[in-house]
Amino acid sequence: MSTPPARQTQTYLRGLFAQRGLEPRHRLGQNFLIDLNLHDLIADTAGVGPGDLVLEVGTGAGALTSLMAARGAEVLAVEVDPGMAELAGEATAGANVRILNLDALAGKHAIEPRVLDALREARGESGDRPYKLVANLPYNIATPLIMNLLVDDAIRPELMVVTIQKELAERMTAAAATADHGALSVLIQALAEVEIARILPPSVFWPRPKVDSAVVAIRPLAERRAAVGDLGWFHGVVREVFLYRRKNLRHVLCGLDRDRLSKPDVDALLESLSLDGRLRAEALQVDQWISLARALQGRLGGQDAS
Repeated sequence: MSTPPARQTQTYLRGLFAQRGLEPRHRLGQNFLIDLNLHDLIADTAGVGPGDLVLEVGTGAGALTSLMAARGAEVLAVEVDPGMAELAGEATAGANVRILNLDALAGKHAIEPRVLDALREARGESGDRPYKLVANLPYNIATPLIMNLLVDDAIRPELMVVTIQKELAERMTAAAATADHGALSVLIQALAEVEIARILPPSVFWPRPKVDSAVVAIRPLAERRAAVGDLGWFHGVVREVFLYRRKNLRHVLCGLDRDRLSKPDVDALLESLSLDGRLRAEALQVDQWISLARALQGRLGGQDAS
C-alpha cells in the first residue's frame, strides 16, 4: 500500500494552490471536501479495501484518491481540470492509480468513450470484475453520470457512494406521495437500494457551496433489475406519465395511444392491476410502476407482459 501525502486541509490546499497559481473553478463545480473525517466516512461507507477497483470522478487534488489507494484499492481517477489532475498525480505517485485528464461525460446521455475504455481495461478480459463508484461528485454532472452508469447493464457498478447535492439525494430517496417523488425516484429505486449516509453542511467544503450536500449510497440489485424487464420501455413509460403529473392516471393513459388503447381498454387494464385511475403519478409505488409498464408493453409493445 502507498503512504498518503499530507492531509488536504483548507490551509494546505490554499497554500498548494497559491504555489501553483491555481484557484477553485466554480464552472467545474470545484468544492473541495476539507473535513478530513468525511473522507474516511466515504471510504468506510463504500467498504474500500484491498483488491477493490474504484472509479472516482471529480478527483480534485487527490485527497480521497490517495486515501483509497492507501487502503489497497486500484483507482481509476477522472479529472477534467489539467491543474488538478497534475496535483492528483503527485499526491498518488507510486500508488495503483491511473488518472485520466478528461471530462467523464461525452454529453448528457453518454459516458466519455475513453473513460469506458479505461474501465473495461481495468475490469479485465472477461469484463466482469466488479467495481465501485466512489467520489465527491461535481454537482453539475451528478445526475447524468449516476443514471448513465445505473441503466447500462454492461457497466453498472456494484456500489456507488457519492457526495451530491442534498436536494438531489432527497429526490432519489423520496417515497411515493411525497413532494420530492418523481421519475428519478422511481427509476433509481426500481434498480437499487438508496440511502443517505450523511448530510453535509456547506462548512465542510472549500469554497463553501450555497446548499447542503449529502453522502449517498446506491447499491444496484440484480433481482430488481430483473423485475423491471425492458428498462428502456419502463423508463419511457415513467417519464411519459410524469410529464403530466397534475393529471390523473386514467387521463394520461387514455392519451398514450388512442388508436390501440381506448378508454374501455384503459379501464380494464387499470382494474386488472387493482389501480385507481384517479391517482396521480407520484402516488404509485415502484412495484405498481413495474406492473403498469409490463402491462402496457404487453398491450402496446407486442411483448409478453408476464
